[in-house]
Amino acid sequence: MSLADQSPAAVLVFQTLLQHGPLSRAEIGRRTGLSPGAVTKAATPLIADGWITEAGRPSVERTTGRPATLIAVRAARARFAGVKVTGDELIGVLADLTAQPLASRRAPLGSRDVGTVVLAIGRLVDELREAAGLVESDAIHGIGVTIAGDVDGRTGHVQYSPFLDWRRVPLAQLVESGTGVPTVIENDVRALTVAEQWFGAGAGLSSFALVTVGAGIGAGLSVGGRVISGAHGVAGEVGHLPVGAIDRTCTCGNTGCVEAVASTHAITEQARQATGDPELTMAEAVRLAHAGDPAVRAVFTHAGHTLGLALASVANLIGPERIVISGEGVASYDLFADQIRQTFADHAFGAAADCDLVVRPLPFEEWARGGAAVAAQRVFAPVKQATAPFRPADPYGSVHA
Repeated sequence: MSLADQSPAAVLVFQTLLQHGPLSRAEIGRRTGLSPGAVTKAATPLIADGWITEAGRPSVERTTGRPATLIAVRAARARFAGVKVTGDELIGVLADLTAQPLASRRAPLGSRDVGTVVLAIGRLVDELREAAGLVESDAIHGIGVTIAGDVDGRTGHVQYSPFLDWRRVPLAQLVESGTGVPTVIENDVRALTVAEQWFGAGAGLSSFALVTVGAGIGAGLSVGGRVISGAHGVAGEVGHLPVGAIDRTCTCGNTGCVEAVASTHAITEQARQATGDPELTMAEAVRLAHAGDPAVRAVFTHAGHTLGLALASVANLIGPERIVISGEGVASYDLFADQIRQTFADHAFGAAADCDLVVRPLPFEEWARGGAAVAAQRVFAPVKQATAPFRPADPYGSVHA
């Protein structure tokens, strides 16, 4: 029996164990609000089907009463592949049910053609199986593909990925048809946020945000223990908040976006203008800034101010306990860290300024692991397919544009 076929109480017990286990039945009851009888009833079919298992007793025994038996998720019950797609490379991770890595591999992309990428994902999954020592009977239960851009996980479509120049690609269906394995897709930053919620800097927090700085700038938002995608799948696009830099055109075509000032590409472009060197690279810009070049340092200061405005906006909107800053851009974080924190402190409203800012460099394998975590999550919490939204009749007879 799949977890999707279990009762809501069983799914709740499983989710609780996945995020907080191993736990005793009594502790499961305290965390879920279920009665002892309801916990036992919910756990019984999960144990019978191998999703959870009794894991012995806690290291510290109770001094009175019957010793508690801990229950834990049975990690080997299922395996999931996560694949992060970049403009020139695939990064893959095979993980167990608790998203612990079993194998990882990378593969270059010779072409960004959709068909070529789909075939390459299939080959990479086969390589992961071999690297983990799986035999033919060892099934992979799901694949999670993560990609930058406007990704609708409900329909399985990449609506728009600027770095691949893809529009309206039914990627989940194509990968599933090519591999024979159930496939989900997700925006790469949201997938990384799921991973951080399970076992990273967001574990145990009621709300947090993950902001990634690199070729693009995005955010994953976890509110009330749920990573949100919004009604249209574009929640967290902080890179496209307008911050007033109207002299800078963004990749989205608009002017004034955070990404037009603070992405690695934007910083490189501004440093080239500041130095008059059209061949200047990001690495060389970082070197010049560290050497004290005033014009290049000013570029990083401006980027830091812009990022500080973005982070303050996130804090003011959702009031997270923590904002995690990651992405390839944090390699040069020291150049604009002070300005980020100063601008954040100036613009965060009231108690929002108490939000904890944490810099956390994460390799792309962690992003791929996020894809595996999303695939695992869909096993016990499947997402309903999107349909056209219901629009009730307007009782006031208004005309909508």
